Amino acid sequence: MDQAFIPAVFLRGGSSKGVFFHAKDLPADRARQDAIFLAVLGSPDPYQRQLDGMGGGISSLSKAVVIGPPTHADADVDYTFAQVAVDRPLVDWSSNCGNLSSAVGPFAVDEGLVRASDGEALVRIHQVNTRRIIHARFPVRGGRAAVAGDFAMAGVAGTGARIRLDFLAPGGGATGALLPTGNATDVLDHGGRPYRATLVDAANACVFLDARDLGLTGTESPEAIEAAPALMALLDALRRQAAVRMGLAAAPADAPLAIPKVAVVAAPAAYRALDGGEHAAGTHDIAVRMISMERAHRAVPLTGGMALGVACRIEGSLPARIAGAIAGDEVRVANPSGVLSVGAEVSQRETGWFADSAVVFRTARRLMQGAVAVPARLF
Repeated sequence: MDQAFIPAVFLRGGSSKGVFFHAKDLPADRARQDAIFLAVLGSPDPYQRQLDGMGGGISSLSKAVVIGPPTHADADVDYTFAQVAVDRPLVDWSSNCGNLSSAVGPFAVDEGLVRASDGEALVRIHQVNTRRIIHARFPVRGGRAAVAGDFAMAGVAGTGARIRLDFLAPGGGATGALLPTGNATDVLDHGGRPYRATLVDAANACVFLDARDLGLTGTESPEAIEAAPALMALLDALRRQAAVRMGLAAAPADAPLAIPKVAVVAAPAAYRALDGGEHAAGTHDIAVRMISMERAHRAVPLTGGMALGVACRIEGSLPARIAGAIAGDEVRVANPSGVLSVGAEVSQRETGWFADSAVVFRTARRLMQGAVAVPARLF
């Protein structure tokens, strides 16, 4: 027989999609999991379409998730995330996907891993990649996670049942510190030219750059950014330099592909979202265009949005200076698909800035369940 079949569930979580597996159905060896996930998603694909797999040709649609028994005393399940490259044989385990985090709680309830009565469920998630705890709260009806609801989110058509995600103490998951360099603002150098930057590790490691330093407005479309190869090369070079500063790599060439994510931030300005909707400057506090896995993101990676929300609360950071005083408890982040609101609680302690929590709201839906085919030699 040429193919083997592995039990799996295909889910949308927020503005991402991924293939979810039970840990018990996979080999324990990470290298064998890499090979399986590449085959499942259809990578590497030089045409960048992943037609021979479950992937969708972009980073937000090329993901795998492993759910297993908890290894943390404060959790109900373990959640491990794998980012699968589209055009190369690479699986990156260095980061978390905030969007797919929203599907973990519903998956756990629907799969019988966590018992929940009708009403609001709480699933405590141990995010293995970042070693952090996430609390997912969502409605349950008839013993299963509710799907239908009236909550709308930018980047996803229609509405769904609202899922609240509380990322507890999200700072330092990758580097050990909220501000890995100890500075609210740093200066990176490329080609003899300085670029102001804020390096933050909250939910995921990110480097924030000022759009003005790059000759941008912060309202550019993802297509326009990708159509400028010199700009993309510059952003990647600065990202890799930031990885060294943050202690994620010994040299720029060794930087992980998934982190740090690089984000261009700008002051609020009127712009048109990908769905054609017009957003006035007064609808948001700060604008961001983010690069993930060497592609311009069509929305904003949720962990990147949370890192930006946290950064906006750190006095002296580049995002805080751009956004200025923010009224209310939430930071409104403009991105190509619309506006994302992030709740961020940040405090200053004797040891420095500390991120107490970050809160976001998403929707999720089970799209398919059954078994996914892989070459029999892999399993």
